[in-house]
Amino acid sequence: MTLARLKQALDRIDELNSADPNEIQVGGQSLPKELTHAAMVSAWIERLRPDADDALRIAAHGHHVRRWAIPRREYPQGRRGYLRWRQALQELHAATLGEVMTEAGYEAAAIERAQDLVRKKNLRRDPDVQALEDALCLVFLETQLGDFRAGQPDERTAEILRKTWDKMSAEARALAIDLDLAPDDRRFLQRVLQLGDAA
Repeated sequence: MTLARLKQALDRIDELNSADPNEIQVGGQSLPKELTHAAMVSAWIERLRPDADDALRIAAHGHHVRRWAIPRREYPQGRRGYLRWRQALQELHAATLGEVMTEAGYEAAAIERAQDLVRKKNLRRDPDVQALEDALCLVFLETQLGDFRAGQPDERTAEILRKTWDKMSAEARALAIDLDLAPDDRRFLQRVLQLGDAA
């Protein structure tokens, strides 16, 4: 890890994400959504993979860099439209990280590695991709589960929750059980995933 260029890359990602017009409520504060998510995913990576190399740290911090630049509404409704949107976003994130890392002086191999990570290549077979997926799922649960439930029927939320759970490693699932969730969200998670009685 080269601290100077890593800091340059992370700072540049923060600069880009600070322009996010979307906000998220965290601890009673309204903050730029992707700037906040970057910090939260990075914090989980520090916990899950304290030995992470620069490529994983940058991919975690820039996993949704400039996400707002491609709105969901620009693609058709339905699963096919959603998948096309997600693919376009992954390419945007990968290209942006390529530019950021080139400016910071990273070599081609490290850049390609970070891009593969945000594209989630070899999920389940690559421990770094799995760690990134785990971090993303944990942030979703701790920041968005309540809002997602409020805007969807319980059946739809349960389906998404099961799919999220299926993508997580055993380590991440154990951490998820101990997340500081609202009591009703915790009971819902435990009921849907059959984790036992709510506390």
